[in-house]
Amino acid sequence: MRTWIVLLLWACAHQIVNAVALSRGPVRKKTKEIEGRQDKDLLRRSKRGWMWRQFFLQEEYTGTEHQYIGKLHSDMDRGDGTVMYVLSGEGAGTIFVIDANSGDLHATRTLDREEKPFYTLRAQAVSKKTGLPLEPETEFTVKLHDINDNEPKFDKEVYTASVPERSHIGTYVTQVTAQDADDEMFGYSAKLSYSISQGHPYFSVEPNTGIIRTALGPSDMDREQREHYQVVIEAKDMAGQKGGLTGTTTVNISLTDVNDNPPRFTQSMYQFSIPEITKVGSSVGRIRAVDADVGRNAEMDYTVVGGDGLDVFDINTDRNTQEGILSLKKPLDYEKKKSYTLQIQVQNTHPDPRFLSMDAKDMTTVRVSVEDVDEPPQFEKISYILEVKEDAAVGTMIGSVSAVDPDMRRSPVKYSIDRHTDVDRIFGVYAGNGSIFLQRPLDREEFAWHNISVIATEFSNLDNPEQTSRVPVYIRILDVNDNPPMLASFYETFVCENAKGGQKIQTISAVDPDDPVGGHRFSFSLAPESPVRANFSVRDNGDNTAGIFTQRTGFGRMHKSTHLVAVLISDGHIPKQSSTGTLTIRVCTCDRDGNMEMCNAEALSSSAGLSTGALVAILLCILILLLIVVLFAALKRQKKKEPLIISKEDVRDNVVSYNDEGGGEEDTQAFDIGALRHPEVMEESKLRRDILPSESLYPPPPLRRTMVPSRENADVRDFINQRVQENDGNPTAPPYDSLATYAYEGNGSVAESLSSLGSVSSEGEQDYNYLSEWGPRFRKLADMYGGEDSDWDS
Repeated sequence: MRTWIVLLLWACAHQIVNAVALSRGPVRKKTKEIEGRQDKDLLRRSKRGWMWRQFFLQEEYTGTEHQYIGKLHSDMDRGDGTVMYVLSGEGAGTIFVIDANSGDLHATRTLDREEKPFYTLRAQAVSKKTGLPLEPETEFTVKLHDINDNEPKFDKEVYTASVPERSHIGTYVTQVTAQDADDEMFGYSAKLSYSISQGHPYFSVEPNTGIIRTALGPSDMDREQREHYQVVIEAKDMAGQKGGLTGTTTVNISLTDVNDNPPRFTQSMYQFSIPEITKVGSSVGRIRAVDADVGRNAEMDYTVVGGDGLDVFDINTDRNTQEGILSLKKPLDYEKKKSYTLQIQVQNTHPDPRFLSMDAKDMTTVRVSVEDVDEPPQFEKISYILEVKEDAAVGTMIGSVSAVDPDMRRSPVKYSIDRHTDVDRIFGVYAGNGSIFLQRPLDREEFAWHNISVIATEFSNLDNPEQTSRVPVYIRILDVNDNPPMLASFYETFVCENAKGGQKIQTISAVDPDDPVGGHRFSFSLAPESPVRANFSVRDNGDNTAGIFTQRTGFGRMHKSTHLVAVLISDGHIPKQSSTGTLTIRVCTCDRDGNMEMCNAEALSSSAGLSTGALVAILLCILILLLIVVLFAALKRQKKKEPLIISKEDVRDNVVSYNDEGGGEEDTQAFDIGALRHPEVMEESKLRRDILPSESLYPPPPLRRTMVPSRENADVRDFINQRVQENDGNPTAPPYDSLATYAYEGNGSVAESLSSLGSVSSEGEQDYNYLSEWGPRFRKLADMYGGEDSDWDS
């Protein structure tokens, strides 16, 4: 009560001071003149006659007339009406007006302090007569008094916050803040107080700060019972007093989860059944436990903790559904065990010791029944490895496989070989006992291993392909010494004519397709039938190689150019195998250093190092060159022949062409052997192609032919005589005077023209000495014809 009285007295005093200030107007002050001289300068100072600082005006004025602010007055104003007051500055003439004669200041409209809290104006006293200022311009302000006309406003219309469940009383949730546009320095218009209008009794708010806290204990703040809350907060100005303005906001508060609930199984017992042929790793079934918590707090782990199937079954957690997946860890056998009982435990993965003890677990029982299935036979081994010698006789027993029916009835098993793995049918198997035997001879050098598959089928399910099983059988072929060693390659070397005795000329080695256990042990010697014992010898090096040495000094290439050395090669295994290889040695002429210089033709090609591939390449090159020559000749024939007589000065005795010997292949009138053999075939009269017969007024008489009764008995001589008679009576038959042309040799011959038309008469003496200038081929003719006493003259 005392506080209210003090506030009321302060407000009254403030209003009285304002009224006095408004009535008195500006304070008048006297002026003084200060005269003095200093450094010959006269300084004068005149004190202002009137001065003021500020006026006050209440905002949100609702009156009908202009609101009076105050009165301006100057000491220069004697009341005689010669002084005029002028107003300038913010809002002068629009918002604020002044009476030029009296100096009364008014506001023309309602003002809002929140829009603009004060205005700065300037006033001056001016002489009406001269229009000059009577004193300097003075600046003053008009401030607006605040009234409580703005309600508090929150920063957000809706706030969102969260707090963990099971929180203690007074736990901080969030803070809300409101703003009031009224003046904080004047009264309680902007003094705010917060309160909660909705949200009791769970939450509370601090009146001065707007901080929201929990108002109930941990047992009452349970997310599993209620998760979301809506709280309404009020902000009231005037420090919450009656008559103040109010603003509200909504705060949505959620309780976050803590791990305060253990998982629980939905059933006390689960039952599953599974076929005995289920593969390892397959799912048997799912069990479920529920947890009232969410997210990470609801994650759980399942464990098989007891029962008779600890080593047969396993359980894992599906992280998406948090279910336990029971899976098979070992194969099942209905004939051995028909059911299993398991004890399954579940607990949280991330327990919180503040709310749950570490022993917060739940248990359930799972029973798994094994279903009987007709299973295929099972082999005793997953694979078999057998061995047999390559010289084993057909029908030899190699080994056996064994399979049994796992079902209780123990049906008999039939064995067979998958022929896709034994296409050549080398092996066979007895259907009743699985014994594998040999059906065809073996050769280790061809195949050292054979991989086959044996199929086992129940006799009662022969037509069911699903009731079969397979097993791989690997058969190793053991080596037998059945191949003789042979020279590693075709050896051909040479020996110099000047070779000395005991000289090594070649090293040889051998190969054997057999594969003995201790490796190959070859021995080399000169074959007993070899005729070169006096010339060459074979020395075994003891490392599966041997050297060829000379036995004497000097070899005659002209006497014998080639020696064949027969080498006997034997292996050291049982049964012992041997063969004879031949080494070719050619005798060659060598230089002092032993380098070959000359051999016979065969040795030369060999010593030159020409391999078979090189010879083939040379032959191909030659063949290509021949083809190019043939193509070039064929193209040249297609070119147009040049005219036979090029120059008009070229004179010949007769214009006869000797290159046209006759009709050639087309002239078949006299040389057609077919016509001789088939005289009954009538051919049309063919004219010669080398001449054009003159036209005759009388056509030739028709040819008369005598028909030969039989083609097989035709007499060639009679046929020829008949043709002769026919041609004698034919005026168009040959011979004709024909135009023949000699082949032209060309211009520029040193022998000049051979025509008798341009040569000297043969009756005179001629000088044949020029023949010696034509070269060595005509020198003999010059000697024969150039001498005075020649054999021809005699």
